[in-house]
Amino acid sequence: MTTREAGFTPAYSPASNKAFLSEGMKSRIGGGLESLGYTLAGMCLLLAVWWLGGRMVAASDDLYAFADFAPAPTLVRLTDMIRTGEAFQITVPSLYRIASGLFWAIAIGVPVGILVGAIAGFRKLTNVPFQFLRMISPLSWMPIAVMAFATWEGAIVFLIAVAAIWPVLFSTASGLRRIEPSWFKVARNLGARPWHMLFVIILPAISQDILSGIRLALGVAWIILVPAEYLGVTSGLGYAINDARDTLEYDRLAATVVIIGVIGFSLDSLLQLAIAKLSWLRSS
Repeated sequence: MTTREAGFTPAYSPASNKAFLSEGMKSRIGGGLESLGYTLAGMCLLLAVWWLGGRMVAASDDLYAFADFAPAPTLVRLTDMIRTGEAFQITVPSLYRIASGLFWAIAIGVPVGILVGAIAGFRKLTNVPFQFLRMISPLSWMPIAVMAFATWEGAIVFLIAVAAIWPVLFSTASGLRRIEPSWFKVARNLGARPWHMLFVIILPAISQDILSGIRLALGVAWIILVPAEYLGVTSGLGYAINDARDTLEYDRLAATVVIIGVIGFSLDSLLQLAIAKLSWLRSS
């Protein structure tokens, strides 16, 4: 007698499995459409507020000189900057400085964070000094950076690195302290060497924490970038904003602000996708 003849249906069947996958796909598509709808609604609201603010400025006799901050002049100038390549020219130096600053923040923050997370004595020794230094505004180091480095580029990279190092360091230390201690015991019993434990156990286990720290560091560094580029450089997004202000090209200034927002949002989204992908791989 078969299960069907006995009045039972199989727990899993191609039909039920297909229906389950179909429901899951519908749920994902529905969630994606809902998220897209909220995103579009939020952007429309932002544009409406921007447009309304532009109209109010244009209608004011005292503020009429700033009418080019409105969406229409800004978007026209932004299109022109993209067409002529100006947007690319002012963006590349800033991205290079951000990459250089983040490189040093990661190169220093990850090893020191591992030491803080792994060695209790080192953690107790450095906790107060690190917390003290972390609370100092990175821009406060600007006069020291100008005196200490031979070039303006070096001073800007230093300021970005100082701003970005703390999220990386503390995220790394926090991730290491959450590793199951039994992993290290098993590795030692199997004869694992310190370097083997670092590259096979520690770094894979805290990779998501490191990426989360880098994401936070990128946000802080991107905020510091513009005022840092007010120093004696003649390139970059911060310089472009300063130059547009001095020449009263407010449409160019607003277009540069839009470029900063778009690039910052894009970089953050890429890191967010990398973190989500890594989380999925670790759970699978």
